[in-house]
Amino acid sequence: MSVLTNNLSRQIKSLDERKHRRREQAFKAEGSKCVLDTLPFFNVRHLFATKDWLAANRRDCRELSGSVIVECAGSEIAKMSSLVTPTEVIAVYDIPESHLGNGIAQKNLVLALDGIQDPGNLGTIIRVSDWFGIRDILCGTGTVDCYSPKVIQATMGSISRVRLHYGDLTEMIVASGAMRVYGTFLDGDSISDAKLTDTGVIVIGNEGNGISAEVEKSVTDRLLIPSYPEGEPTGESLNAAIATAITLAKFRGI
Repeated sequence: MSVLTNNLSRQIKSLDERKHRRREQAFKAEGSKCVLDTLPFFNVRHLFATKDWLAANRRDCRELSGSVIVECAGSEIAKMSSLVTPTEVIAVYDIPESHLGNGIAQKNLVLALDGIQDPGNLGTIIRVSDWFGIRDILCGTGTVDCYSPKVIQATMGSISRVRLHYGDLTEMIVASGAMRVYGTFLDGDSISDAKLTDTGVIVIGNEGNGISAEVEKSVTDRLLIPSYPEGEPTGESLNAAIATAITLAKFRGI
């Protein structure tokens, strides 16, 4: 059985932090389901797994070279893990290059995130986007890193099929070529009555502050997710991931 060097173990553990992920251009996936869901879609640097896990999942690992697979004890894996519950496998992947083509929103529906800060919210938004066929998400300043371990876990493998692009959100919306830019506001028109298109950009705002004043300038259509019954006391706002799910369901005609 291979014994990990302390240096390599510390290097993998350091991928919990964004600065180290960006420096190494790598991220990790943990747990059997998460690893098996992502394994076919990313370039694998290392696969750390117990002997029993490798034996049970030999078929899924058959395309990997022997130099990539590191058999090790569960106690060694625990030292590299960010999970509370012990796991038998950790995969380390290259962060894929992100290429945002100009005019992408002229033929597709694109999601834009204006400062989503909670990793669980972002992971769920990626998962919901995958379900509703959204393949590109624009992430503005302040949006949590999509390759953090908590986000990766929350996507349930959907990170494999959704591309995320980070940068100045206003600039990316302009570059997308969107004719319609939708945003949800408390003073918007009911999404149930609005004429929605199958192209353009949908902006989802920050959990506490909503859509920023700068990004709001790009919005052409102000939408409201109405509460029911109208006029009755209700919660102050919806969770960002829930709001995304409702909005995308409406756009897809559900």
